[in-house]
Amino acid sequence: MKFIKITLAAVCLAVFCLHKVNAQEISEKSSNVKQDSLVSETLQTIILSATFLKDSGTIAPTTMITKDEISQFSPVDLVDVVNQTPGVYIQSGAINTNRITIRGVGSRTLFGTNKIRAYFNGIPITNGAGETSIDSYNTSDIGYFEIVKGPKATQFGTNLGGTLLLSTKKPEADGLSLQNNFTVGSFGLFKHTTNLAIEDENLSVLYSYDHLESKGFRENNAYYRNSYLLAIKSTLDDNFSIGFLLQHFNTFAHIASSLSREDFEEDPAQAAFTWGQAKGFEDNNSITAGFNLESKISSSISNTTSIYYSYLDSYEPRPFNILDQFTNGYGVRSVFTKDYFNRNGTTTINLGTEWNQDIYNWETIENLYEINNGFGSLEGEMLSDNKEKRTSVNVFGTVNFSLTPKLKTEIGLNVNKTNYQYSDLFTQGPENRSANRDFETIFAPNFNLVYALNNQFTFFGNVSRGFNYPSVEETLTPDGIINPEIAPEKGWNYEMGSKTSFFKNKLNVELSGYLLSIQDLLVAERVGDDQFIGRNAGKTEHKGLELSVNYKNSISKNIKIDIYVNTEFSAHKFIDFVDGDNDFSGNDLTGVPDKKITAGLRFYHENGLYANTNYQYIGSQPITDDNSLFSDSYQVVNVQTGFKKEIYKYLTAIISAGINNITNEKYASSILINATSFGNTAPRYFYPGEPLNFYTSLKVNYVF
Repeated sequence: MKFIKITLAAVCLAVFCLHKVNAQEISEKSSNVKQDSLVSETLQTIILSATFLKDSGTIAPTTMITKDEISQFSPVDLVDVVNQTPGVYIQSGAINTNRITIRGVGSRTLFGTNKIRAYFNGIPITNGAGETSIDSYNTSDIGYFEIVKGPKATQFGTNLGGTLLLSTKKPEADGLSLQNNFTVGSFGLFKHTTNLAIEDENLSVLYSYDHLESKGFRENNAYYRNSYLLAIKSTLDDNFSIGFLLQHFNTFAHIASSLSREDFEEDPAQAAFTWGQAKGFEDNNSITAGFNLESKISSSISNTTSIYYSYLDSYEPRPFNILDQFTNGYGVRSVFTKDYFNRNGTTTINLGTEWNQDIYNWETIENLYEINNGFGSLEGEMLSDNKEKRTSVNVFGTVNFSLTPKLKTEIGLNVNKTNYQYSDLFTQGPENRSANRDFETIFAPNFNLVYALNNQFTFFGNVSRGFNYPSVEETLTPDGIINPEIAPEKGWNYEMGSKTSFFKNKLNVELSGYLLSIQDLLVAERVGDDQFIGRNAGKTEHKGLELSVNYKNSISKNIKIDIYVNTEFSAHKFIDFVDGDNDFSGNDLTGVPDKKITAGLRFYHENGLYANTNYQYIGSQPITDDNSLFSDSYQVVNVQTGFKKEIYKYLTAIISAGINNITNEKYASSILINATSFGNTAPRYFYPGEPLNFYTSLKVNYVF
C-alpha cells in the first residue's frame, strides 16, 4: 500500500505542475495549431486518426474493425471477423468456448482467454484474474473494435498478448430511430435484436435488446442468450460531458467438450461421453455498469475519469464436480492529458491510474450424475468453499512528441502492483489453506517511433515490456492449496514495419516483423480429468511476419470493389523448457498454427445490391509439447449477399443471406493441447468446427 500511495501522490503532483504551467500560457494559442497525427493518412483498413487515437493512446499502428466489416460475417459472434486480422487467432470450440491468441500469446490457456486485456467503452471487461470473454457481446452493438498487438498500449495494462478496445456504435441518424434485426439459420439458429437510438447535438442514447439461441450441431450443444445494453452520453457544456453504460446478459450453454481423434473422425456431432452423461452446462448472469466523465480543465488540459462495477454469477456442472461461483468487481480509472504546441507539432503528456478489485467466491460440489438415472448432474456433498480478493493498481504515463515534422516518438511507462488474498472457508484448524500472494512490482516501459517519409510511406518501430499474471486455476492446486512459487510471466517485444499506399490510397500495404521473448512461461500441467495445475516453466520466443494488402476501387460508374489479403507466418519456439525428465527446448510452441492466410472480395452496386466472400486457411499446429502430434491444416470459405433498399425517406430495409463453410470442410476449430488419457479413454484433443450451414437476416430501420 505504501507503493500505491507514493505513485498516486506522484500522479497528483505531476498533474498539479501541468496545470500551473498551463496557467501561464496564452489561451488563444491552442485552437488553430494542433496538427493531425503523422500516420492519419495511411491504411484505410487501419484507422489512426485523432478520433481513434484516444482509445489505445498509442502512435503505433493498430487494427480497427468497423461495424461495416462486422456486418460482412455471420451475426452470431465476432470470431470470423477478428480472425481476418493477421497475428490474431480465435480458436472457437463453441459460441461460449473461445480462446484468443495474439502472436502466439495465450495459446497455452486451455479454456477461455487470459493473456490480453479488454475494455468496453473504456470500462475494463477483463476480470481480476486476467480472464476475458467476448462471446456475450452482441455484434449489432459494436461500432468499432480496436486491436493492439503486443504490450504497446501503456495506458491499458501492457499485457503480453495485447489489448482489445470495444465501443458501442453511434446512432446512424439524428433524431429518434428504431431498428429491428431478425436472423434464422441452420441448427435452430434464431437471433432477434432491437435497437432504439436518440441522437442530437448534446445527447446520444442507445438501447439494445438481443436474444440469441441455437441448438448447435453437436449433442449437448444448445446455447441461449438474452442481453440488454444502455449507453448514454450527454454533453453538458463546452467543457463537460458525462456517459453511462449498463449491460446485462444471461447465457445458458450446454457443453459438448472436446473429442478424441477416433470420435472426431467417426462422428464430430457427438458430445464427450462424460460431459454428455452429466449433461454439463454453464449458466451465467452478468452486469456491467459504469459512469464516465470527460472534462476540459483548460484549453490544453483534459481529464477522463470512469468508475465501474461488475457482477458475474455462474453455475457450471462438470463431470468431475460442480462449480458455483460469483464475482463482484469494482474499479476507477482516471487519465489526465496535457498538450504543448511547438513548431514540429503537438507534444502530448498522459498521466493516469487504474485501480481494480475483484472479490471472487466459489464452491465446488460433488457431482452424482452417475447415479442420477440418466437425468444429468446432481449435487452431492460440498468439496470446497473459497474466497479470493484480487487487487491491482496500474500507474502509467506516456509522452508523445515530434522530433522533426516527420519523426514522431512515444515514450511510456506502466507500473503495476497486484495482490491476491485467498481464504479457505471450508477447512478448519491447522489444515486451513488461507494465504496471501503479494506479487513484486512490475515496471513495463514502452518506446514507439513513427517516421512518415511522405503521405505514402510510413515506417514504425516498437520496443516494449509486458507481463501476464497467473489465473486462479494457476495460483491454486486442485486441492485448493495456494502455489507460493507461481510468478507472472514477463517479456520484451521488438517490432518493425512499414505502411505504404499507392494509386491515391486505393492500394494499401502494411508489413511488420516482430520478436517477443517471454520468460517464466505459465504452463498448465494436467493432473486429472479436465483438472490442471499451473507453474512457471522456461522461456519462449515468438517470431513472425505479417502482411496486409487492401485494394479499393470503382470498376464502373455503379460498382465498387474491395479486395484484401492478410497473411502471417510464425516461428514460435520453446527456448528453455524442461518438464520433469522431458526437455522440450527447441520445439515448436504448442497450439499455434505456423501460418494463417485470409482473403476477401466484396462488390457494391449503387442500387443497394452487394455480395462478398471470405477465405481462411489455418496451418498445422503442434498439439503436444514433444511435437509428436500435429493438427491438420484446413481452409474455410464463407459467402454472403444482400440488398439494401430505401422504401421511403424514413424507412430502410436490408435483406441478406450467407453460407458458412460452403465446401463442408471437416476440421477442428479449437485444440486442447497436451490432453492425456485416463482409464480406458483416449486423449480428447479436438473441438469440431461447424459443417456447412446457412443464415438469412432481415434488418428494418425507421427514423422518426
